[in-house]
Amino acid sequence: MKRSRTGNLPVIISLIISGFYLIVFIFLNLIFNTLIYWIPLFFSSIFLFIFSFLIVRYALEKFILEKIKPIYKSIFNLKVPKEKRKRQLGINGDIISSVNQQVVKWAEDKKEEIEELKKLELYRREFLGNVSHELKTPIFNIQGYVLTLLDGGLDDPKINREYLLRTEKSINRMITIVEDLESISKLESGEFKPVYARFDIVAIVKEVLEFMEMPAYKKEIKLHFDKNYDKSVFVHADKEKIRQIFINLIDNSIKYGNVNGNTKVSFFDMDENILIEVTDDGIGVAQQDIPRLFERFYRTDKGRSREQGGSGLGLAIVKHIIEAHQQTINVRSTLGVGTTFAFTLKKG
Repeated sequence: MKRSRTGNLPVIISLIISGFYLIVFIFLNLIFNTLIYWIPLFFSSIFLFIFSFLIVRYALEKFILEKIKPIYKSIFNLKVPKEKRKRQLGINGDIISSVNQQVVKWAEDKKEEIEELKKLELYRREFLGNVSHELKTPIFNIQGYVLTLLDGGLDDPKINREYLLRTEKSINRMITIVEDLESISKLESGEFKPVYARFDIVAIVKEVLEFMEMPAYKKEIKLHFDKNYDKSVFVHADKEKIRQIFINLIDNSIKYGNVNGNTKVSFFDMDENILIEVTDDGIGVAQQDIPRLFERFYRTDKGRSREQGGSGLGLAIVKHIIEAHQQTINVRSTLGVGTTFAFTLKKG
């Protein structure tokens, strides 16, 4: 006999009914002292069991199962891909147990989705807040300079050129923020794909050191290699993005370096990869801040960091570029001693 979808409940109820029938029949025959015909009694009990079983099962499926099944199907449809729904709507075993399991699983999945949405919403708010804060300073500066010039400063030779130069500086900072936002957006969305080429990384670093020579000179910081690299060191990577990495890391070392300090670049052979290190003897980073250095807009010293300028996205961009190359980057630092950023690239 096919097992009922509602489990053993119809069998139990039918046994109770047929057992009650036997007890009542025997009890009445004993009271009236009549002869008991056991064979007819046995077959009538079996008939009553089967009849009651069918009735009970029908009643359960009609009034209980039919109420639960649509709920079950609705939950099931939320989880099963559309193309599989039609052939997977069959329900086997105990319907109550199945529905309970599905409801619990559905609730767990939704809870995870809700938590993920909360994280995304928190990130969105923080991201918009940080962007707003970063743009607010140069915008207010530009507004102040322009209003001063309009109020008569434009006619004063001692003021007009100075304020126009300050305005240009604030505009350049805004441009940097917008360009970095565009870069981080492409990197995080996976839109950026490295354009691989074989090139001499020593030559690239020399170009960047020359490019960063002026800001380093203003702070009396010496930029150099750790030793004389007479031979080329070839890597296989995106040339322009690697150039951007060195610009960001060296610029970062200058901003947080000490007067009369040093920033050096080193190369180490690591079999299939080249390990590159950018080391400075600047102010360093506290250990609790190191895990968050590559976060967007994260600043260890917010007041001093904003005075240095920049978008607050430089290190986040560096990390995403390295990861897009399927490589790794890490940092080690000690307060008052300095910081080293180390990353790998594939040999060319």
